[in-house]
Amino acid sequence: MNVSRNGQRVLHALAQGGVIRHYKDENGRLSEIECLTREGWLLSLCTMELFKTLRRKGLIASSNNGPYRITRQGLAAVRSRPDNR
Repeated sequence: MNVSRNGQRVLHALAQGGVIRHYKDENGRLSEIECLTREGWLLSLCTMELFKTLRRKGLIASSNNGPYRITRQGLAAVRSRPDNR
């Protein structure tokens, strides 16, 4: 599956234990997201467009209105990097 460079970086952070928190407005629509690494650092390259693309492809998912995490399909799509733990 074709995933952009920034998409690969976000998926890699999620594969190592990061999450994407989402916030909704008063109408129940997504208004803001923030991508956090497992250390608590904020990834600024995760934009709303990238988030929607990853969600549409089924690479990330949320369960019980919790934060978004990587799916099995997302783990298969991410390319390995030398700093994997």
